[in-house]
Amino acid sequence: MLKAGIVGLPNVGKSTLFNAVTRTRKAEAANYPFCTIDPNVGIVTVPDSRLEVLKNIAKTSVIIPAAVEFVDIAGLVKGASAGEGLGNKFLTHIREVDSLVQVVRCFEDADIHHVAGSVDPVRDIEIINTELVLADLDSVKKKRATIAKDAKRGDKEAIAQDAVLAKLEPILDTGKLALNSNLTPEEKAISRHFYLLTDKPTIFACNVKETDLRNADQNPYVMKVREYVKAHLACEAVVISAQIESDLIDLSADEAKEFLKELGVEESGVGALIRATYHLLGLRTYFTAGEKEVRAWTIHVGDTAPKAAGVIHSDFERGFIKAETVAYDDLVKCGSVAAAREKGLYRMEGKEYVVKDGDVLLFKFNV
Repeated sequence: MLKAGIVGLPNVGKSTLFNAVTRTRKAEAANYPFCTIDPNVGIVTVPDSRLEVLKNIAKTSVIIPAAVEFVDIAGLVKGASAGEGLGNKFLTHIREVDSLVQVVRCFEDADIHHVAGSVDPVRDIEIINTELVLADLDSVKKKRATIAKDAKRGDKEAIAQDAVLAKLEPILDTGKLALNSNLTPEEKAISRHFYLLTDKPTIFACNVKETDLRNADQNPYVMKVREYVKAHLACEAVVISAQIESDLIDLSADEAKEFLKELGVEESGVGALIRATYHLLGLRTYFTAGEKEVRAWTIHVGDTAPKAAGVIHSDFERGFIKAETVAYDDLVKCGSVAAAREKGLYRMEGKEYVVKDGDVLLFKFNV
């Protein structure tokens, strides 16, 4: 299962957000730096309204949603790349995740200490990214030194790696992220083996106060973050209120819906964040639907039918014959598989078929 790491400066709401997305109180949330030391890990189900619709069509009572793993990582401080705060330990934990959710504080509160003494989300983003860039620059230089002898004696792998590192070093040296480097697909495949911190897809979570959630688009801090990440990082920024989400943990679905309605919002910000993170990881969903259960299965963008079948069981991929498929929208319009088949919308696909998000599939295989 792919992992998304929740990162940010101390006291910006990381642990509160982790507790909200995982629907637990596993992570300690306190008003002082480094209340999180060892990372907390939780499995998070991906909200998907399509499951309820398919449940009614399939006439079943069992729904199994897709899931992604979230990791709450200790707060970063200026100088972490040189060992300040939790330094190297923090950076190691980041290296182990597949994408980042960077939480930035977008609210004023005199009772909640800010490590920099004031609220400035763009400055906070730059502090974190600078530390990640410095750590990556050090890693690149060390890697080049390590493979120098092998490259000099003509080792093809070392030469290829050094060529990519030589492209990355000046980019990092100017403070830019490895993610935004113009590497070819072949060079990107090589760079993945370096596990660079700034090569991870990132989404920004703008943490606002409860009273600001309804009109978050007019929040000046949120506006600054969105402008900055769009112009400089080509990333997405979503709005959440970690404290509200934390309050929702102990409520039933109906109570939570009523609570949000009173606040003037339709959906929990965490739901949008989880979906955005799922897509950020390059993940998509297909469904199986029958009387036993309706289930969401996770695949990567571009996966073919046999690969998708292998997610259920390796035998399905090994003995793949064909996939019976119908698009979610078509199935909903028709109301049943039988009606979709009558209208020619229920198809047989072979080994080359690239599964699309929302496909409803039934695999035929022989082992």
